[in-house]
Amino acid sequence: MSAAAAPPLPPAILLMGPTASGKTAVAMDLSRRFPVELISVDSAQVFRDMDIGTAKPDAPTLAAFPHYLIDLISPQEAYSAARFRSDALAAMAEITARGRVPLLVGGTMLYFKALVEGLVDLPPADLVTRAAIDREAAARGWPALHAELAELDPLTAARLQPTDAQRIQRALEVWRLSGRRLSAIIASGEKAVPQYRFTSIGLVPSDRSVLHRRIAERFDAMLAAGLEGEVEDLRGKYALHAELPSMRCVGYRQVWEVQHGQAPRGELRDRGIYATRQLAKRQITWLGNTLRPQTFDCLCGDLQDRVTAHLGDLFV
Repeated sequence: MSAAAAPPLPPAILLMGPTASGKTAVAMDLSRRFPVELISVDSAQVFRDMDIGTAKPDAPTLAAFPHYLIDLISPQEAYSAARFRSDALAAMAEITARGRVPLLVGGTMLYFKALVEGLVDLPPADLVTRAAIDREAAARGWPALHAELAELDPLTAARLQPTDAQRIQRALEVWRLSGRRLSAIIASGEKAVPQYRFTSIGLVPSDRSVLHRRIAERFDAMLAAGLEGEVEDLRGKYALHAELPSMRCVGYRQVWEVQHGQAPRGELRDRGIYATRQLAKRQITWLGNTLRPQTFDCLCGDLQDRVTAHLGDLFV
């Protein structure tokens, strides 16, 4: 069959935005209007029993609007962009086979990038290696490990800040597990592009101060709903430590530090709000610099109608 006669690729919608931008409300509204099914793109909502601090949709909401890729693993486990991509593509195939459209919604921008652009074949995460790197960082500091990385893999080190703990750790982990530079692996890898026609929508605030107010209100609501008790329950149910991905999640990390005497309890609210604001800032940077979706002001009063109008042609 010639390229001209090839059938059109099935559609898929990507709905992305910073925390507290109203993604869930827009996704539910689209579910009422169009034949879509929801796939969560959230690296925190994959953890079971982590409900309050992840702003996970509650049981009635999930019953009315089922989501794929929520409550997949325990907080003792790790989840990767590669596993997300595999899980998401499997869910998308199921949805498409039913004649419906996948709607992927969330704020983990790396997952969106991995889905659309593909991934090179990197060694999987190794908790023993990561723990060893974390111990070194605690003793020497992340700038010292960044300097070590600069000798081993100067190209990767050059694009990282000396305090970018997560990415420095990953680059060193790849080196120690494979003996290969992360930059070399990325440069040599071919990425498989998924066979979908993506429509990307980004929710961004026209006024950051309003988003910051929303973030503060939401963190206050999490505290009032029992976030501290949730972390206590998790510690009682699972064998957790501070360097697990689950306990690195914004909100959980700040509560963990308070409960382990590493930060004053009186600072919990301010530290949690500040960390969430920094997360939102990074998410907005991803949207503008890397993912570049069609953007909509998440603060406008007719947001849902505007997004609906934008997507209307998909369902004609």
